[in-house]
Amino acid sequence: MASITRILVPTDFSAPSDSALDYATTLAGSFTASLVLLYVFEDPFATAAYAPDVHGSGRPRATQPMIQDDQTQLGSRVARARQQGLAVTSDFVWGNPSKIIPEYAAAQGIDLIVMGTHGRTGVAHLILGSVAERVVRVAPCPVLTVRLPSITRN
Repeated sequence: MASITRILVPTDFSAPSDSALDYATTLAGSFTASLVLLYVFEDPFATAAYAPDVHGSGRPRATQPMIQDDQTQLGSRVARARQQGLAVTSDFVWGNPSKIIPEYAAAQGIDLIVMGTHGRTGVAHLILGSVAERVVRVAPCPVLTVRLPSITRN
């Protein structure tokens, strides 16, 4: 079995991402691995910039509060993982998550990606797609996807 020394945990601050962080924390402790938390800021104005009623001059000011909030949330998750005695680093990058995550893993020599998935199906999956699904297809290393268990089971 390959050794696992660096685990990448992409986050979007959702419940599935937090659950993935819990899994990754447990795995990192078992393998004495370090964690890298990654947040990919997908600029909400990137596609809106092509709309005829959007003006580019307001973009930096409009995104600054979002960026500050996201950095705060990332910092809180890093602190939570460090409480477990793990070596934890983080990175905040701009771009398309399904493209950035595999590229980042390759560039950083990541051994395992642990990420949450929302488990969307049907029309929601068709329209929104799945970042996790795309990452699994092209990642340079194994990917463990974590989905919250459903509350009701039939």
